[in-house]
Amino acid sequence: MTVLFYLAGSIAVIATLAVIVQTNIVHALLYLILSLLSVAVVFYVLGAPFAAVLEAIVYAGAIMVLFLFVIMMLNLGQHTREQERGWLLPREFAMPALLAAILLGQLLTVISGTDHVIHYQRVGVLEVSALLFGPYVLAVELASILLLAGLVSAYHLAKKQ
Repeated sequence: MTVLFYLAGSIAVIATLAVIVQTNIVHALLYLILSLLSVAVVFYVLGAPFAAVLEAIVYAGAIMVLFLFVIMMLNLGQHTREQERGWLLPREFAMPALLAAILLGQLLTVISGTDHVIHYQRVGVLEVSALLFGPYVLAVELASILLLAGLVSAYHLAKKQ
């Protein structure tokens, strides 16, 4: 488990650095998805499978789809179409695919070799909602305002004059 933790952590750091240095927005999003999935593996290894699933579904799934939707809305014409054709080369996806394969292999190794019992505790909707709308209500509201501001900004950027 320790090896998987350090491997997933290092993949997260490498993928995040690749997001920062990428000039191609689609490749940067692919590296960001890989980084979020490796953080989900770190959560799983630390004993938080629910947080890992939420990380994978909410961030790597829903938020990345929103980002790709904004990129499609901001399509800039024929020049971007020609540029997108160049992005579809297999060599561009080699590094993210390699890092994702390493992550998947390590995760399958750990899951298949688990010899300890994991004790699950059922948490109901009432407990989660009491936390979200109790002490964490400000964080929930700020996140919703941030997402709304991003949506309105994307609409205004993509709107034809």
